[in-house]
Amino acid sequence: MPSHTRLFRRGNVWWHRGPVPRDIQDTYPKTEETFSLKTSDHKEALRRLPRAMAEVQERFDEHRRMLARQQEPALLELTPEQLKHIEDVYYWHLMDEDEEVRLAGLDDAGFEELNDLIDLAEDVGRYEFARGQMYSPFTESEAAEVLTWSSVDLKLDKASSSWPRLYRAIQTATVRAAQARRQRSEGSPVETPPEPQVNKPADRHLASTLIGEWVAEKSRVKGGWTPATAAANKLWAERFVEMASDRPIDGYGKSDAREFKTALLSLPPNWTKVKGLEKLAMKEAAKRAAELKIEPMSGKNVNKVLGFVRAFWNWAKANYDVPSNPFDGLNVKISGKARDERQPFTLAELSTIFKSPIYTGCQSVRYHNSPGDLIPNDNGVYWVPLVGLFTGCRSGEIIQLRTKDVKAEGGIAYIEVTDEGEELSLKNSGSRRRIPVHRKLKEFGFLRFVERQRKLGHKRLFPDFPKAKDGTYSTAYSRKFSNLLKALEVKHDKISFHSFRHTFEDACRNSRIPLDFVNALQGHAQQGMAGRYGNGLYGLKLLSEEMEKLQYDGLDLSHLFTKKV
Repeated sequence: MPSHTRLFRRGNVWWHRGPVPRDIQDTYPKTEETFSLKTSDHKEALRRLPRAMAEVQERFDEHRRMLARQQEPALLELTPEQLKHIEDVYYWHLMDEDEEVRLAGLDDAGFEELNDLIDLAEDVGRYEFARGQMYSPFTESEAAEVLTWSSVDLKLDKASSSWPRLYRAIQTATVRAAQARRQRSEGSPVETPPEPQVNKPADRHLASTLIGEWVAEKSRVKGGWTPATAAANKLWAERFVEMASDRPIDGYGKSDAREFKTALLSLPPNWTKVKGLEKLAMKEAAKRAAELKIEPMSGKNVNKVLGFVRAFWNWAKANYDVPSNPFDGLNVKISGKARDERQPFTLAELSTIFKSPIYTGCQSVRYHNSPGDLIPNDNGVYWVPLVGLFTGCRSGEIIQLRTKDVKAEGGIAYIEVTDEGEELSLKNSGSRRRIPVHRKLKEFGFLRFVERQRKLGHKRLFPDFPKAKDGTYSTAYSRKFSNLLKALEVKHDKISFHSFRHTFEDACRNSRIPLDFVNALQGHAQQGMAGRYGNGLYGLKLLSEEMEKLQYDGLDLSHLFTKKV
């Protein structure tokens, strides 16, 4: 007699017996699913078996979903779309249940009893709905159960503010179904809608997964994130997730963002390297730092970090229909103007820098802060500050220059700042620009230095500064320049290499160079047509004419003219 591995006979009756899959054996309440097929006929048992197997498989799948919900962080809020989906699922459930009863047939007593139940459901539902009485034991029980159904499959935090709206959705579905069921009782053909499918919108992806997608997308395109930018954004987004727990992206609220901001306001810069904090999680480190009265990071840095995580949420909103950004409006208010965060160099500071041993005689390139006989004008330590002074370029833009980026056109020597090439990057597309070489740089021997580098076969103008581990050329040099300022005893929190950029801007203004040309020379992004300045709206001849107006009144650099490369 043909049989099946799931069939066995107990007495004269055929039974189903199926083992519990290995992946859930430790948590499933049984070792096998065994029950009667309620027939002694073998052919009938074989006919009933597929349905029994499907029912058992659904039990196993439901157990897996239950385990997954237990592992998954609970949602703090339900979206309007999720609430509407739950309402529709519960409505379908009531209508399907009603249809099953009617298909089985009703005598007069059964029909009357059904209508009494419909009246009761509608009366109670309307009464509770109208008065906002959402906390009846029945409604609470139904709401908790519907979340576990395979077509919903959500886990909601017990303290969520969405519970009242969930109860409301259950009540709404109850009243809607009662009205439709009454129409059926009156003889109107009201169809049961198709069962709504499981609601798994993209915004239920875990934040940790989306962070990886975000960083990969931003780093993929030409002119996209540098490795350092990608690492910084990824680090702080992951730190937020670590602190708030990894959840579906729609499971975070304003309170999570606020708590993260509060921790930042207590954390010192580079807190993972601060003794006593280095082994602590972020939240605990912030608390401990406050107890130890360690000076926290600046408001600017707090806003910078908040900007990283806010940018992630903006990307998620654009790609996955996330309803809101919890980091909007959370920036720390900082007094003073933005440019006060980094000041230009004073005349005295500039004089000190350019009369340091690098420009008057040092011991060696390595010990360039110590007085000696060497003028290292064949090295980047000599030229990078001078180029910064007379171009306003960022340190990374200068140090990544190639020898072929110093060009000439129509008798005008210029520096092309570009990201067109391997391992080149700029802050943004507006940073691409052409900067005429100032006459002072020519007199100091800059073009002779460029030609020397070419003859030596160097592709990069300043090969002395290799790319750092973070993917940037400026990292190592920034430390070197900071050490120079400290050695000269002029270092303070408001100045860095970037101060050359502010110094250049101020000098341009004092030299009566129009702001439009200053923006073009510095690669400042602007709105409208002005945003095209860095891409050639102003011709090289006009830029050169304005550049030649640049002068630093009171700064004596005469000692640099006699130094030959």
